[in-house]
Amino acid sequence: MEQQDKLWRKSSYSGAVGSGSCVELGQSIGAVLVRDTTNREGFTMTATAAAWRDFTERMKKDAFSLLLL
Repeated sequence: MEQQDKLWRKSSYSGAVGSGSCVELGQSIGAVLVRDTTNREGFTMTATAAAWRDFTERMKKDAFSLLLL
């Protein structure tokens, strides 16, 4: 699928303007795409919709907090 066929939006949880901590989310059939706003031609992570839903639910529940210790 061509890059322009995907609809991208900046994550509302991205860092402040100029911080360099920005990600964009895109959709493809049955998948969620994630890329670095500052390097749009670089790597794009792809996850199934179910895997992305699981990830975001776990983040909301702070299940990954132990990984930061």
